[in-house]
Amino acid sequence: MCGIIGLVGRRGYHINQLLYDGLTVLQHRGQDAAGMMTEHEGRYHLRKSNGLVKDVFFKKHMQNLLGSIGIGHVRYPTAGSSSAAEAQPFYVNYPFGISLAHNGNLTNANEIKELLTSDHRRHVNTTSDSELLLNLLAMELHSRTHNVAIDGELHVDVNTIFSSVAALHKQISGGYACVSLISGYGILAFRDPNGIRPLIFGSREIDGETEWVVASESVAIHALGFEVVRDVEPGEAIFLTSAGQIFTQQCAEETHHSPCIFEHVYFSRPDSIIDGISVYQARLNQGQRLAERILEQFPNHDIDAVIPVPDSGRYAALQMAGALGVEYREGFVKNRYIGRTFIMPGQAMRKKSVRRKLNAIPHEFRGKNVLLVDDSIVRGTTSAQIVEMAREVGANKVYFASAAPPVRFPNVYGIDMPAVTEFIANGKTIDEIGEDIGADKLFYQTLEDLIEVTSINGEQSWDASCFNGEYVAGNVTQDYLDALEAARNDSAKTVKRLSDETIGLHNDE
Repeated sequence: MCGIIGLVGRRGYHINQLLYDGLTVLQHRGQDAAGMMTEHEGRYHLRKSNGLVKDVFFKKHMQNLLGSIGIGHVRYPTAGSSSAAEAQPFYVNYPFGISLAHNGNLTNANEIKELLTSDHRRHVNTTSDSELLLNLLAMELHSRTHNVAIDGELHVDVNTIFSSVAALHKQISGGYACVSLISGYGILAFRDPNGIRPLIFGSREIDGETEWVVASESVAIHALGFEVVRDVEPGEAIFLTSAGQIFTQQCAEETHHSPCIFEHVYFSRPDSIIDGISVYQARLNQGQRLAERILEQFPNHDIDAVIPVPDSGRYAALQMAGALGVEYREGFVKNRYIGRTFIMPGQAMRKKSVRRKLNAIPHEFRGKNVLLVDDSIVRGTTSAQIVEMAREVGANKVYFASAAPPVRFPNVYGIDMPAVTEFIANGKTIDEIGEDIGADKLFYQTLEDLIEVTSINGEQSWDASCFNGEYVAGNVTQDYLDALEAARNDSAKTVKRLSDETIGLHNDE
C-alpha cells in the first residue's frame, strides 16, 4: 500500500510545502520511502529516499523543490525491493519528460516487462512495477504525439492523453491509482477499471485562480485547505493543466466498481471518506455488527471490559462496548515510532517489535475478563503477544475479537501481506486459531456482515480477495500465486532486505 498526491498551484507559487504536508498526512500508507518531483521553469526537481517524510526532506531539499506543480509518494514495498532506488516518483525523459507515482500492484508485470524490453527496447532499471507502468505510458504517448502539440496554455489535445490511458488499461491488469507529471503541460491522474485503489481530487480558489489536488485519501485534501470535488471514477482519467484547467474522461471500455474493502478495515485513516463512505462510520458499523453476533453466540457473557488494540481497532471496540453493555477501557499504550509489524521481515523481528510497540496498563486488566478488539488478524504474531501481555498483567480471562473475517488468501492488488502459509488462519478453524493465539474465546466478523455494514450507501461490490480468494480484476493464475508465495515468505524477504543493505542503495543524500 502506498500514498500518492499531485498538486497544481498558482503560477509563481511554490507548492513544495503543500506536497510535504500532504505526504505527512498520508504517512500511514507507507513508511518505507518518500519522494517528491516538482517542475520549475522547464526543469524537474527530485528528492526521494528511504525513510519517513520528516527524515527524507530537509531544508536543503525543500529549497531545491521549486515549482507550482508536482507529485509525491509515500511507499512501502509491494513489488520490487525496499532500496532507495525503488523509491518513487520514477522519471523518463521521452516524450516530453514524464514522472509517475503509483499505488497498487500489476498482476501481469512479467508480461509487461517482456513487452517493453524485448519488443520496444526500453530499459527498465528496477524491479518495480511502477517503472513498468511509467514506461508503458511513455510508449503510448510517444506513439500518439509525433505531430501533436500539447499546450497547457492555448491548446490541450486531451484526447491524445486520454487515448494513451485507454491503451494502458487494455494492456495491464491489477489494482492501480497513479499520478503523472508531464513536463510543461500538467498532471495526469487515473484509476484502474475496478476502482480497487482509491483516488480523489479537490480544488480551491485563491486570488481568482484555481488550484487542484489529487490524492489517495480525502484527508489529505482537507488537511491542505482544499474542498473535495469527487472521487476519480473507476477507469477514469483526469488531466490538470499547468494553467489550472481540468479535463476528465472515462478511458476504460468496461468498468466495475469494486474497491478494496481492506481500506475500510485497516489502511485508510478514519477521518477519510473513500468512494462516498466514511471510514470512521464503517468501522463503527463493523463493531456494532460484531457485538450483535457475540451476543448471539455468547448471550450470558462475563466480559467486564472491552479494550482495543490501538489504533485501528479502537472504533470497532468503542461501538462494541456500548452494544455489549460493558465498559470501554484503554488498556494499551502505543509507541508511535514503531512501524506496522505484519509487514516487517522475519518472525523474530516482528515478535520483538510487538513488545516495543505496545505496553499494557496493569490496572485495566488485573482480575478482569477482557475482550480485546483488533481490526484483523493476519499472521497472528501481534495477537498472540497481546493476549500474553494481558495475562501477564493479571487478566482473568482474555477474549479476542477481529472486526474482519479470517485472512486466508493473498492480496495481489497492492497490500504486501505475507505468504499464505504464514497466515494464522491457513487451514485452521476459528477454534484452532483462538487456541494458537491463547485466547479463551475468539470471535470473527463474517464476510457477509462486513460487506453489508461497510456498504453504507447501499448495495456495493467489493474486492474482498484476501477473505474469499475472488480476484475482481481477473488474470490471477495458480502459477502467479505460487510465485507470489515464494516471493513473500520470510526467508525470501530477509534475503532481499540484506541484499538491499549490502549494495548500499539506502543512501540518504
